[in-house]
Amino acid sequence: MARLPRYELPGVPQHVIQRGNNRQAIFAGKGDYRAYLRWLKAAADEHGVKIHAYVLMTNHVHLLVTPGESGAIGRVLQSLGRRYVQYFNYTYGRTGTLWEGRYRATVIEAERYFFTCSRYIELNPVRAVMVARPEDYPWSSFRHNALGVSDEQISPHELYLGLGPGPAARADVYRRLFDTDPLDADVAAIRGATNAGWVLGNERFKQEIEMLTQRRGSPLPRGRKKD
Repeated sequence: MARLPRYELPGVPQHVIQRGNNRQAIFAGKGDYRAYLRWLKAAADEHGVKIHAYVLMTNHVHLLVTPGESGAIGRVLQSLGRRYVQYFNYTYGRTGTLWEGRYRATVIEAERYFFTCSRYIELNPVRAVMVARPEDYPWSSFRHNALGVSDEQISPHELYLGLGPGPAARADVYRRLFDTDPLDADVAAIRGATNAGWVLGNERFKQEIEMLTQRRGSPLPRGRKKD
């Protein structure tokens, strides 16, 4: 089956997942995480992509980003991947690919899913039982968004800026979002849309994205023939 084209919508947030090939580790030491973040920052700045939330897990990465122009996310990951794979292979005496094919991504309806997706990303280490609290994991955006710790990776989204009049107030409101876990249905929706490459949002949002991109925003109902 032919792959559907990417969503290329400047100014619309996207949830992005990049996995290691065969679920193998893509980070083996602290220097690896630092190298990845350094090149992520450089590539995002070069190609005009704003990073709002992230987590670097042992064998995959989650990003919540907004591209400034069409194709920017792909260029960021291509540039980052080229540098990081060369570094990783040299460091660990390996050859070949590091990534599991194409990255996975979905555009999200910001008003409905932005903070849900951000929480989903930053709670990954807790769900994986790597830490007890999100602030205990050093390779995510949680400590910046929720505790006000400086992180050069992050460009705050307008919705985050609207949480309060200043950094401390915003961090306090954001931190309180973690008093309850995301709903199972929301987690399932984020995973399903991202892995399949569909739109994450209500029907009106999906229809708007379909009109702008000229591609389906959700799978066809079962039993319906393709046009």
